[in-house]
Amino acid sequence: MRVLGIETSCDETGVAIYDEHQGLLANQLYSQVKIHADYGGVVPELASRDHVRKTVPLILETLAQTGLQATDIDGVAYTAGPGLVGALMVGATIGRALAYAWKVPAIAVHHMEGHLLAPMLEPNPPMFPFVALLVTGGHTQLIVVTSIGEYQLLGESIDDAAGEAFDKTAKLLGLGYPGGPMLSLMAQRGVPGRYTFPRPMTNRPGQDFSFSGLKTFAANIIRTSGNDEQTRADIAHAFEDAVVETLAIKCRRALDQTGLQRLVIAGGVSANYTLRANLTNMMHLRGGEIFYARPEFCTDNGAMIAYAGMARLQIGAYADLSISVRPRWSMEELPALKRLN
Repeated sequence: MRVLGIETSCDETGVAIYDEHQGLLANQLYSQVKIHADYGGVVPELASRDHVRKTVPLILETLAQTGLQATDIDGVAYTAGPGLVGALMVGATIGRALAYAWKVPAIAVHHMEGHLLAPMLEPNPPMFPFVALLVTGGHTQLIVVTSIGEYQLLGESIDDAAGEAFDKTAKLLGLGYPGGPMLSLMAQRGVPGRYTFPRPMTNRPGQDFSFSGLKTFAANIIRTSGNDEQTRADIAHAFEDAVVETLAIKCRRALDQTGLQRLVIAGGVSANYTLRANLTNMMHLRGGEIFYARPEFCTDNGAMIAYAGMARLQIGAYADLSISVRPRWSMEELPALKRLN
């Protein structure tokens, strides 16, 4: 069984083909970073238009790369939400049209479930159950994962997600778009200890996150400090340390609460080297295991959508012919696969 996956939730167009026996056969990705860089963030209308321009050519390129024909595809998976509604509609419309023309099922995939399952693409995937930290541009969540589709939300961001805070603070530091990776690079040149940032919501119980105040704290420090390159690097270092330590504290609480010894980190921010190193060391000291995807599978991509689509197609969980997307969509609303058997 082979599934074609289409990802168009925001500013990256991803197409991939996943085979249940051979694994990932092809993975194509086109980034719109250059288009949105001049605006300092994603412009939804421009994102939608570029998905229209790139999705079909990427599908054709992916098929050509694998030497497969339409008749070799057993299902078409596409991101149905959450995300930008116009961008989602592009992938949903193309995905449904192809499924109808090829006479195969169409599978509506939850974007965050795609991220959550991305580590399953690795040679050593995690076993269930585990605690997952999902850290993307728009979401920061801690989830207990019992099986594919069986999720219990432990905590989430009540305002800015970690990725948002990275990007907004990077902009305050005068960095370009996307700012998060640039801030992390600058932080490597920073001197530890010059600035101390708060660890928000770690002095109260619970697993929820709040990074809006941390961004405001950074804005005040930037306004009252010098603007030389070293000072900016020192601020970046202190900010990154605060975010990473906050995430680590919450992960530790989640593991203590559940008694689990496996931690999965996924989403764009999970590619952050400092975060990976901190959580890897934490799990080593706890005698537990940590799992994450290679960097190319941390950002939005078609491979994770193809894999998630395959998992649902295998048990017959596919959609009808209507075209529907959900810009806001909780993962807890997804049906557990084992309950569909």
